[in-house]
Amino acid sequence: MPEFLKDFASDIPAVSPLEITIRLFAALLGGMIVSWIYRTTRSDLAIAPSFPGTLVLLSVLIALVTGVIGDSVARAFSLVGALSIVRFRTVVRDTQDTAYVIFAVVVGMAVGTSNFVAAIIGIAIVTVAAFITSQKTKSSAEPAEITPQFSLKMIVGLGMNLDTLASAAGNHIESRRLQSFRTARQGAAFEAEYIVRLRPGSSVVDVVRTLNHVDGVQSVEIERHELFEV
Repeated sequence: MPEFLKDFASDIPAVSPLEITIRLFAALLGGMIVSWIYRTTRSDLAIAPSFPGTLVLLSVLIALVTGVIGDSVARAFSLVGALSIVRFRTVVRDTQDTAYVIFAVVVGMAVGTSNFVAAIIGIAIVTVAAFITSQKTKSSAEPAEITPQFSLKMIVGLGMNLDTLASAAGNHIESRRLQSFRTARQGAAFEAEYIVRLRPGSSVVDVVRTLNHVDGVQSVEIERHELFEV
């Protein structure tokens, strides 16, 4: 056996299977707590379906890796080289998601080194901080969720009054703003795009149904507008 492999294997700490099992189950519990905190403090619209489960797995895996590394510098460098092959291509959509990834990693490392007290205290304090910061995040997100905007595209005949046709759905549209205007269908029609806000209780189906029954309207298309402007 090469000398460096002997050094790698000789300093593996003697940890009983029972102790490893206890550490991994503790990491599983800690990861589930981190995942629950994440789901509770984050908006449903901002949660990727697989992310809470990833936090649980990450906590267990980090605990396992930490137990394997122990106090060995050689194993630490070997594992870094092996894991550098892995490429994560999924972009974390929010900076707070990155904080929760670090949270799961730290909990896994603490449990993997049998530092259960640090894990418990860390979870408790981070939980308080997460709930405090989540209240501000949720309150700031409410106005955008209450007043969504939509992109309304209409194709009408050349001889029709565009404003009059757009006003036909006034019972369902609270406000509208002309975004673009151009000819369509080889110059035989006009195409206009509006940014609209719907009235409370109205839906995109109501707008499309109303405009489709208006003479002169040839096509109607409406979709969610991502930019919210006041």
